[in-house]
Amino acid sequence: MRIGRAARAAAEGLAEVLWPTRCVGCDQPGELLCEECRASLPWVEQRLACPVCGAPYGHLTCTECGGATARTPDAAAAWPARATVAALGFSGAPARMVTALKDAHELRLAPVMAAAMLTALEEASAWRATDGAARFSPGETDAVCFVPATAEAYARRGFDHMELVGRELAGGMGLPLADVLVRAARRDQRELGRAERAANLAGAVRAAADVSGARLLLVDDVATTGASLAESTRALLSRGAASVTACVLARVW
Repeated sequence: MRIGRAARAAAEGLAEVLWPTRCVGCDQPGELLCEECRASLPWVEQRLACPVCGAPYGHLTCTECGGATARTPDAAAAWPARATVAALGFSGAPARMVTALKDAHELRLAPVMAAAMLTALEEASAWRATDGAARFSPGETDAVCFVPATAEAYARRGFDHMELVGRELAGGMGLPLADVLVRAARRDQRELGRAERAANLAGAVRAAADVSGARLLLVDDVATTGASLAESTRALLSRGAASVTACVLARVW
């Protein structure tokens, strides 16, 4: 065991010499996310955010989902989770964090992203969702689940990035990770518009296990139109989940 730890430490040290850590925000050598980039992260102020879709400044009237103080039928259809919490705006360092984790295999970013999401959830716990309860409550949550990658994406990367983030987040809250969602292959969502995204993902996600009565926290990296979150939420509710609250690292608006 000691030899294994020593060998791992030596390998990590050699890797650092050959490929020194650079900040994902500004590319300066030293830290994964330097102090200056940490200080300039575009945090979403939860008291001003839309409780339905998580968009910044949508707390009264949300131009993104049509919801907020009143949960309209259109907003409920597009964002079926009881509340959505977004930690950061999707620009600068947060956007590069997502790309670096998924495509550059910088797995050390998983706990960084989880920590940002935990911070946002803690702040959101002080503000109400449209049902009158807190937008998030760890005491009212049974497990964490995640929007899954397709089998093709998993085979290409060798890991599911949101499983890694979800595991870190669940561990930070002392909750189990429920790996219950399965996603069928579809076109890349980044190529599609709002209506096309919803149509592309219709029926693409299913729950492989019964989650009857469970109060779940569903996590994903980025919310744009909410299509992935919506399909995953519907899949969980269709298998008996009592409630689903969504949390994303970053929100596009």
